[in-house]
Amino acid sequence: MAYQDIIDKVYRDVQPYAGEGRQADYIPALAEVDPEQFGMCIESVRDDETACVGDADVRFSIQSISKVFMLAMCLSLEGDQLWQRMGKEPSGNAFNSLVQLEYEHGKPRNPFINAGALVMADVLISRLGNPESQFINFVRQLCGSTVDYNHEVARSEMRTAYLNTAIANLLKHHGNIQNHIRDVLHFYFLCCSVEMSCRELAHAFRPFADHHAAFAFGDVCLTDSQVKRINAIMQTCGFYDEAGEFSYLVGLPGKSGVGGGIAAVHPRRYSVAVWSPRLNDKGNSVMGMKALEMLTTESEQSIF
Repeated sequence: MAYQDIIDKVYRDVQPYAGEGRQADYIPALAEVDPEQFGMCIESVRDDETACVGDADVRFSIQSISKVFMLAMCLSLEGDQLWQRMGKEPSGNAFNSLVQLEYEHGKPRNPFINAGALVMADVLISRLGNPESQFINFVRQLCGSTVDYNHEVARSEMRTAYLNTAIANLLKHHGNIQNHIRDVLHFYFLCCSVEMSCRELAHAFRPFADHHAAFAFGDVCLTDSQVKRINAIMQTCGFYDEAGEFSYLVGLPGKSGVGGGIAAVHPRRYSVAVWSPRLNDKGNSVMGMKALEMLTTESEQSIF
């Protein structure tokens, strides 16, 4: 498959959508990012082909895409016990819904909404000796590069964390957070602040696209079955209350972030990352969503 030719065409065809949407300006540090940027990278599982276009080597804040890496670590540590503290169902609501969490008595609907990620942060703080160092080292091993946290972005989120603090307090009220709330929030925001390029992100997601290969990165080891189940949760829950639309239009397991990034996989074929900072009203990149729709259309490859 000539992926470079395909994404070159996608890059041309997606340009009419460049002005649509707006950045996540409720996070001050993200509001300062140049919204005119667009990058895309695809890495083939079968022949190691890598194809990139646009600003594919510019690093950006991956935000909620980091929840996939958190989930991998938590499943490696906890196995199926993790699901006693959260579900696996699509939320159907905004990623930061407080109402749904209250209605469901402090058990997050899935690991990819904010409440679920806060519980995962709590798990990692409890189980790891040095969670900040161990998490970033795991991500570095996945992407094969010295990526790092952006502490300014993390501090920016902490300063305006009113809703996430309310979610953490509600989780604590229901006994679903064991550590100090401030420590959990700090670590969660650090995970979200990790900066990666599309090239690095596509490489980091390749192990999730190839469940036949051993998933072993330091102390983080997953079975074939666990990797496939992470894919399943990405398919149903990776785009908040737009997961159905993404499945309908794109047909790949994936995860978005309000930094404008999207990472997705076609199992046993490729991993792909796309980035454009302007978001739709669901918090997903306008150009990123459209570019991935074009990719599966042009390649005639989706999981369906």
